[in-house]
Amino acid sequence: MLFYRAAVDLSRSMLNYVAGIIRSHRKAIRSTWRRLNPAQQALLVLVYLRKGETFTELGAGFGVSAATAWRYVEETIGLLRARAPKLRHALRSADRDGLHYLVLDGMLVHTDRVRADRPYYSAKHRTHGMNIQVIASPDGTIIWTSGSLPGSTHDLTAARIWGILRALEQAGILTLADKGYQGAEGPVATPYKGRDKPASQKTANRSHARLRGPGERANAQLKSWRILRKLRCCPHKAGKLCKAIAVLQNYEFARG
Repeated sequence: MLFYRAAVDLSRSMLNYVAGIIRSHRKAIRSTWRRLNPAQQALLVLVYLRKGETFTELGAGFGVSAATAWRYVEETIGLLRARAPKLRHALRSADRDGLHYLVLDGMLVHTDRVRADRPYYSAKHRTHGMNIQVIASPDGTIIWTSGSLPGSTHDLTAARIWGILRALEQAGILTLADKGYQGAEGPVATPYKGRDKPASQKTANRSHARLRGPGERANAQLKSWRILRKLRCCPHKAGKLCKAIAVLQNYEFARG
């Protein structure tokens, strides 16, 4: 096997942040020795998430076995995911921050499932994947991400399963969403549907899209981490990965 040096487009501050979480965890469980120190483990995990490399490639690059690389990744993703806010807490924080509205959007994380796995097949995207619901602020900051459901799940159905509509109604925050959420109850505003709409509805739809657009960049931020472009692991890990990545994204946003 050949080896080469490579770069990861993440900040030193993020590396120190993840290393600090790992260091605290090791101290709490009294883990006296590991093959990699906290900073090396943090770098391994960031490479996995950002570049989507396999565990065999990670192990070769960091001088550990593929099984050890897998354990380090699973451990760190669990620690990051634990820092992701619950839905109601996230909405309370958004209300305290004075956000005038939120943006709700669905995201499909592609998987390598075969065509026989019909529950994972999204007719909308014409590919297999897992449905993730994302709530973002008007500027695209990630507020909350859901767990994962099979790709065949409709966005409105997914929002109801995760209790998003009920939580938004209780929070009383206006939320913009695309036509996939037509019929949603509560403070969810969607564009007008149908052909030959009057000029007033067309104008309203343009304004709706203009306000919703920046918030939907949250999905692009998540997909900038290559691990989410096509999962090669268990598809049900998609939600855990999204929550861990959202914690990292929000840390970087707060720092900058």
